[in-house]
Amino acid sequence: MDVVDSHTHVISPDAERYPHAPLGGHRSDWSKARPVDHHALVAAMDEAGIAQAVVVQASTVYGHDSRYVVQAVRAHPGRFVGVFSIDAVADDAVDQIKRWMDQGLVGLRLFTTGSTMPGQADWLGDRRSWPAWAYAEARGIPVCLQMTMDGIPMLRGLLEQFPETKVLLDHLARPDLADGPPYDRAQALFDLAAFPGVHLKLTNRTLAAAGQGASTATAFIPLVVERFGAGSILWGSNFPAAEGRLAALLDEAKAGLSVLPEADRAAILAGSARRLYPALGEARHG
Repeated sequence: MDVVDSHTHVISPDAERYPHAPLGGHRSDWSKARPVDHHALVAAMDEAGIAQAVVVQASTVYGHDSRYVVQAVRAHPGRFVGVFSIDAVADDAVDQIKRWMDQGLVGLRLFTTGSTMPGQADWLGDRRSWPAWAYAEARGIPVCLQMTMDGIPMLRGLLEQFPETKVLLDHLARPDLADGPPYDRAQALFDLAAFPGVHLKLTNRTLAAAGQGASTATAFIPLVVERFGAGSILWGSNFPAAEGRLAALLDEAKAGLSVLPEADRAAILAGSARRLYPALGEARHG
């Protein structure tokens, strides 16, 4: 089966050329324990049988300096597309977007929570970010959001202001699924299905959460597909932030998706990513 990994990271061994400047002020533990450069990522993809990947800016290592993502994409034409990070409330936010797009990257990431920035940042809905959102909406640039469920009210406000924006929620915004079906604690997430531009990134974190308490992956995954449609869901390994071999992370995802029809599995494992990031198809056949 054709597979595109929508969420990978790369770390350069050359800290002089690519200095560390992590958001939150300290570098993530995973990036110190399991650094993988772009050559090693390709090798892991080959072992796992993954055709292409989206390389997402490692914000907990490089902050908004996405030069190593650019290097990865340029070094492996046909295998990678890249997602950059910016300071969305900065006066030059639109210029930042133009800079990275001009260097060949195809998606934008806003990092509002994570291991180096716990909690949910309140700048997500800040009006100062509106020029960046308007620019992304007008040009069809996907906005990848690292956020928690606490950020959903702010996101809804943004989507009401910029309804055509394509948004991709890392880890499905980290919902608490332990209450099990019908997942009342995740209702705010399900309500986002009313916005056609919302996409979900199904990762190892989501699969782990779906196996907690009264929940099982085989109960949660069909329900989220029913609400959003397989065409709005992308699989991402979170490698190497996620522990283990990339091939094992893919096997885990395939096991969780096994309850779905083949067409839905194909969409989540590749088709949805190719639609959200058309450059994947262009790179593959270019």
